[in-house]
Amino acid sequence: MFCYQCQETVRNKGCTVKGVCGKTAEVADLQDVLIYVTKGLAQVYNRLGEKNVEVEDRIADNLFTTITNANFNPEKVEEFIVDTLDMKKSLLASIDDLESLPKEAGFDMRDGLSEAAKAEYIGVLATEDEDVRSLRELITYGLKGMAAYIRHANVLGYRDDDVHAFMADALEKITDDSLSVEDLVNLTLQTGEHGVKAMALLDAANTGRYGHPEITEVSLEPRDNPGILISGHDLGDMEALLQQTEGTGVDVYTHSEMLPANYYPAFKKYDHFVGNYGGSWWHQREEFKSFNGPILMTTNCIVPPKDDSYIDRLYTTGVASYPGATFIEGELGKDKDFSALIEQAKNCPAPEKIEEGTIVGGFAHNQVFALADKVVDAIKSGAISKFVVMGGCDGRQSDRLYYEEFAKALPDDTVILTAGCAKYRYNKFHLGDIDGIPRVLDAGQCNDSYSLAVIALKLKEIFGLEDINELPIVYNIAWYEQKAVIVFLSLLALGVKNIHLGPTLPAFLSENVVKVLVENFQVSPITTVEEDIKKLITA
Repeated sequence: MFCYQCQETVRNKGCTVKGVCGKTAEVADLQDVLIYVTKGLAQVYNRLGEKNVEVEDRIADNLFTTITNANFNPEKVEEFIVDTLDMKKSLLASIDDLESLPKEAGFDMRDGLSEAAKAEYIGVLATEDEDVRSLRELITYGLKGMAAYIRHANVLGYRDDDVHAFMADALEKITDDSLSVEDLVNLTLQTGEHGVKAMALLDAANTGRYGHPEITEVSLEPRDNPGILISGHDLGDMEALLQQTEGTGVDVYTHSEMLPANYYPAFKKYDHFVGNYGGSWWHQREEFKSFNGPILMTTNCIVPPKDDSYIDRLYTTGVASYPGATFIEGELGKDKDFSALIEQAKNCPAPEKIEEGTIVGGFAHNQVFALADKVVDAIKSGAISKFVVMGGCDGRQSDRLYYEEFAKALPDDTVILTAGCAKYRYNKFHLGDIDGIPRVLDAGQCNDSYSLAVIALKLKEIFGLEDINELPIVYNIAWYEQKAVIVFLSLLALGVKNIHLGPTLPAFLSENVVKVLVENFQVSPITTVEEDIKKLITA
């Protein structure tokens, strides 16, 4: 195996024996095969000349299931591979000139090669040129994040044909050895442009279905009833679970990235939807154990359990899967039966209390626009000197303490704009407010980074500025996995510069690609809290 798609990869070089995430070499190699055959499916599909929703969804699901911490199950990945090969074989019957097809289109994993041999032939390191490899992987990881967002939107009945077509086209282009580094840089920016479209579509889907997020005080304390804990990002699964648990005596709690579900008006009508339990994804081993009831993982981030203390209460669905956990059948967007979780929950003790109090969120773009006059006045008066975008991901490594210390060290006249699980580093600090505007404005999930971009563009319009970088907004972004990659590329596509990125720069960025990002966008790694406060805030 060789994998360096996440921030925690070994020594910031690459995982070669087992993933830090817990992914086995077998699963890593199978995921390499899956991405390879997906490129082949895209090549065939691009030549058909007619739209096929089933193929587009297969491509997106294949990309989605290979994001970090989503699918640890070799059997499920093999199913995806076989389904993809069968679909490609069917499509090939409509292609006249088979000999002109690229090699990926003709590849079949059922040719007797071992998994390791296949992975060596088709994996990351199969591209020898370091800069080409770096850009190909950057685009691939952006496509994975884009696929996650676009499929969440598809589930809710929203679709952007241009985004789906781009994913298939980009998958083929990154196999084309005739493309130069400059061509791939342009394709990288195009990936960001389509990332913006994907997040805009998901925003429209979530708000169209469930209403615009509202400022909401979310309880952190459990009730005495048995409960079900839901994590991940899929609001369609959230809705189905709330509907099926209504009147059963079972409460529903969010965990990690599902916290923002508490902000949507449509979910507030459920009296048994009672709050959030725990923190970000990497705390789940302890928090899932103390929760006592069933846990539903709708996407990532799954942490492999250390023991069997809750594996019998762990459920996955959609593209997420873990060996030993119960899988809830049902394709994305289809009806799912959660009765097994509900019946198990009825026989479980209530969750143990691990926290007290509440947290406040719901500051997506519509809600911030409602406060626009107050925000503008605070900027004009100098009450707010800077907005600091601290969105992105959380992670396990100790160097992420930097983000806690950075938040604490910010001057009292600064406001943090956040989205994603990075917020758990500082959203419980109670940093106060400025003229009634909380100093931590939580827009929601990582895909709600779109809200932060919309807010910035609206402020640019209000102040009559030519360049988004003239705003009193600075960016100190934490990344972990591929959804953060597409958010990063989307910011670049919107023209945002001077992004500080950490806790490390991605291992998949070659020295020359880093130079391009530095020279064209002034991207830089984080340093120390003191130095970065000087660079971003007081300079």
